[in-house]
Amino acid sequence: MTELETAMGLIIDVFSRYSGGEGGRQSLTKGELKVLMEKELPGFLQSGRDKDAVDRLLKDLDANGDAEVDFSEFIVFVAALTCACHKYFAQTAPK
Repeated sequence: MTELETAMGLIIDVFSRYSGGEGGRQSLTKGELKVLMEKELPGFLQSGRDKDAVDRLLKDLDANGDAEVDFSEFIVFVAALTCACHKYFAQTAPK
């Protein structure tokens, strides 16, 4: 597999590892999203200082209003976060 194919597979695998334990099989509940964020993006929640961060994130990601994050909603988040990282690293790279 190519590097991009591997990266896509990893994203799918990470989502699948955390989804389906509590709610729908193909979606993340608030609790599942919180665990995913704590384990996979530990710096994003800033060590639990903001107790409402997961609530706001779920509300922002939940495009269809079902109180869960499906894969399509999750991948929009991953893409936006990746774009933000790319922009940051492009600005901080030596010229």
